Amino acid sequence: MSLILYNTLTRTKEAFTPADPARVTMYVCGPTVYNYAHIGNARPAVVFDVLFRLLQARYPKVVYARNYTDVDDKINAAAKEQNIAIEVITRKFMAVYQEDMAALGVLTPTVEPCATHHIAEMVAMIEALVAKGHAYEAEGHVLFNVPSFEGYGQLSGRNRDDMIAGARVEVAPYKKDPADFVLWKPSTPDLPGWDSPWGRGRPGWHIECSAMIEKHLGETIDIHGGGHDLIFPHHENELAQGTCAHGGAPYARVWMHNGFLTMSREKMSKSLGNIKTVHELLADAPGEALRWALLSAHYRQPLDWSDETVTQAKRTLDGAYRALEAVASINAKATQAPAAMLEALDDDLNTPRAMAEIAASVKALNSASDAGEKARLKGELLAAGALLGVLQQNPADWFADQTKAVDGAQIEALIADRNAARKARDFKEADRLRTAIAAIGVVIEDRPDGTTKWRMAE
Repeated sequence: MSLILYNTLTRTKEAFTPADPARVTMYVCGPTVYNYAHIGNARPAVVFDVLFRLLQARYPKVVYARNYTDVDDKINAAAKEQNIAIEVITRKFMAVYQEDMAALGVLTPTVEPCATHHIAEMVAMIEALVAKGHAYEAEGHVLFNVPSFEGYGQLSGRNRDDMIAGARVEVAPYKKDPADFVLWKPSTPDLPGWDSPWGRGRPGWHIECSAMIEKHLGETIDIHGGGHDLIFPHHENELAQGTCAHGGAPYARVWMHNGFLTMSREKMSKSLGNIKTVHELLADAPGEALRWALLSAHYRQPLDWSDETVTQAKRTLDGAYRALEAVASINAKATQAPAAMLEALDDDLNTPRAMAEIAASVKALNSASDAGEKARLKGELLAAGALLGVLQQNPADWFADQTKAVDGAQIEALIADRNAARKARDFKEADRLRTAIAAIGVVIEDRPDGTTKWRMAE
């Protein structure tokens, strides 16, 4: 089966055919680095990481770029509020983001460009747009002239009035058209700025991505991804300026957007106080459980986040790791993921269906009795997990990580006391000790060989 992806531009599912199968290109809008990333910010990183893994399994070379926006008014405001240099904030939160995404099992993209490292490319692209009649200078600003591009609005499907209202565009007397957007703006001495043909200033948000795409991926890319909230105005503006800068060449062949993440059916917002950062969540749950939870709904659908979502994800992974733990002494057979699992992911990254196939593989592994069959099923389960970015830990490490919150020596001592009580046939005391162990959140299992194993309760 060929890889089928939903293209926001055409509003249909399409068979994916890269322009050059020897070099597949993908760009995903990354974070604005001025604060901790919330769990909603992590959804595109995880979703497109799965696509990156799937593409790597199919093609010899995949160039995946995910940028950092490190020049932005929000960054400027945060630096001013904290009375520190802008670079201090951006460097700190770039490192935090990388650490948090690694904890979620997100692979490092091929390229991670920073906006501030591509000012020359942005200036060159703006100059090209001015020369082609698609942009103009006005009072120290350079603006893209929206009416100069007939295709404006094709990505979002909005009419002109909706686009102007939705963009919340700044009303300015120097604009030729209310929908025109900023490519370059002047900087006061207290703000970051760079020399340009239009004076000292800084780039608008939209031009940053277009310039970085051109630099690292080319004029036309195979896949452009990001959150649903970026379709308009960010991606609409990117498409317009990128197409016009390159003489009408297609900007991106496939546009993909993940759905919103909500908390108790409400959109996450600071005003509601329901923002959950990845950093906070990692203190209470394994990163792999957060990743599984993020993939539990189809990427184009909304995902409602709750403690129960994470608890269920961890419970599911516990079961899968327990199945792998049972066959730890058996070498996995090198093989591909089951065909049904691959078909699920090839169908526009249908991760819920892929997860159901993983559950079927776990059940089959638990039921297998032949060593050869166990080796094959173990290999298939690990291969399937690799495509989703899960089940790659040693089972012992997975369970050990979850015991760090309890005193292992205390548990072992209680188990020893219980076993001594059982040996002395003091079953009342043995039951009391089992209850005490359970109250700590630990499950014990008496093995046929006389030993007692323990693990954290699900």
